[in-house]
Amino acid sequence: MPISIYKRHRFSSDVIQFAVWASYKFSLSLRDVEDLLAERGIDVSRESIRSWCRKFGRIYQKRLRSAAEVFGDTWFMDEVFINNKGERHYLWRAVDQDGDVIDVLVQKRRDTKAAKRFFRRLLVSNRQLTPRTIVTDKLGSYRGAHRALTPNSEHDTMQYRNNRSESSHEPTRVRERQMRRFKSRSQAQHFLNVHSAVYNLFNIQRHLCSAALTRLRRDRAFACWREITVG
Repeated sequence: MPISIYKRHRFSSDVIQFAVWASYKFSLSLRDVEDLLAERGIDVSRESIRSWCRKFGRIYQKRLRSAAEVFGDTWFMDEVFINNKGERHYLWRAVDQDGDVIDVLVQKRRDTKAAKRFFRRLLVSNRQLTPRTIVTDKLGSYRGAHRALTPNSEHDTMQYRNNRSESSHEPTRVRERQMRRFKSRSQAQHFLNVHSAVYNLFNIQRHLCSAALTRLRRDRAFACWREITVG
């Protein structure tokens, strides 16, 4: 019998997975999650919650990635800068036509070498399946990576066509402000990996669905969450 991932932890798996889910699903501080648990009679420190997010967030993210379906055939890419203790880094992000985050990557540069590294990561995330269309801004680094790694895909750089990817950064900006900026490149990468996986699972597209379909999709998302958080 495999060893439970929750072995030697004082609190039950239900408490741990709820704390991790609340931390990544909503724009809450660790103190907020601590208060939510306290209201339910569960006395746990925010440092314990931080430890759970670091350990189990990575486990849940890998399981969600394994269970995820192949992404759409149109990829929207963009990069924004983030500050880590005063040092500028670039957050590369790609989403598909449904708004699901294909992958994110924090790098120090945004040259062609960095773009190629991001493209390779995207292909791994999508099981080596290339998209039909790639939509980016006019940054020259994208052109070099596109020619080298996805030459058969159409490359669209028309103005305003990339708004979907640009707007996808907003939830990250909200969390970045709430967390008073990321503390390091590795911390930013870890948080964004897990945050993207949780976001994709609960990306129900409710503005396009009836109330009944929204409830059905939400129930399926919770069922998947319970499945991947089993010890």
